[in-house]
Amino acid sequence: QVQLVESGGGLVQAGGSLRLSCAASGRTFSSYAMAWFRQAPGKEREFVAAITWSGRSTYVADSVKGRFTISRDNAKNTVHLQMNGLKPEDTAVYYCARSGGYYYGPSRGEYDYWGQGTQVTVSS
Repeated sequence: QVQLVESGGGLVQAGGSLRLSCAASGRTFSSYAMAWFRQAPGKEREFVAAITWSGRSTYVADSVKGRFTISRDNAKNTVHLQMNGLKPEDTAVYYCARSGGYYYGPSRGEYDYWGQGTQVTVSS
């Protein structure tokens, strides 16, 4: 089994920054692509960013491109999401997810393990 635990969420003013972390445990980690999704109240789960197993390539949603950066440290079994220039519309629960293999796009069905989520609230 694979376990994913998110941390780093909190309350921040518009224009501020937060750095989310996802700690993974299990038999494998570095061989799988990883991603961040988010879900605001009353809305469907939304793709944010994904990264390949090697960390050499990323895929970032247009809504956060230029503001958010995804990265990973396979030696520490950790994935990060650096969020800069936060806006009130970024308010949501952010989830870490593991791809079933090499896929690192926005399709939710391609991810087989999910964390519990961490709350990010951006005030105006």
